[in-house]
Amino acid sequence: MVKLRLKRCGRKQRAVYRIVAIDVRSRREGRDLRKVGFYDPLKNQTY
Repeated sequence: MVKLRLKRCGRKQRAVYRIVAIDVRSRREGRDLRKVGFYDPLKNQTY
């Protein structure tokens, strides 16, 4: 089964998240199946 998850990237105190499709049994920082997009919480933007 596959889920969409937010994978943290960026730097300290300035997190940006990558939206990825990943297997349910994998860790959050594990290998992703497909990159779907990005989310920037400070700008409240998705792209």
